[in-house]
Amino acid sequence: MKILMVCLGNICRSPLAEGLLRAKLPSYITVDSAGIIAMHQGEHPDPRSIKIAAMHGIDISKQCSRPIQSSDLEEFDRIYCMDFKNLKAVKAMDKDASQHHKISLILEVLNDKDKLEVPDPYWGNLEDFEKVYQLLDKACNLIANEIL
Repeated sequence: MKILMVCLGNICRSPLAEGLLRAKLPSYITVDSAGIIAMHQGEHPDPRSIKIAAMHGIDISKQCSRPIQSSDLEEFDRIYCMDFKNLKAVKAMDKDASQHHKISLILEVLNDKDKLEVPDPYWGNLEDFEKVYQLLDKACNLIANEIL
């Protein structure tokens, strides 16, 4: 099984989600992340994401940002997006809608219609990154339990 986490620039939310889910699953399951823009391609995650992950015992410091590619829609079994903008961009890459069934918002697993988007903490502080971590941790627990 291969799972892809997607956010805007692949430096804040999706690296956290990748690290969290990877820590909860066996190593034979692939977890990766990407962004809908290439602006940060090759960069490591935001230092605040690295710090929050480390505070919870997860090392994401070696991850590198990459943009999502159309081949990812074929390669990955599940693609979790952080917000509606990401979801729309990823689904737009699926020209014939044949892969739509595997693309969703990550917070949909929480079954809370009022909380479907992971807020982008980029312009916030460490507390905002912690809130994102907590949301993603809940979602990744449910995803991991479903897979295992």
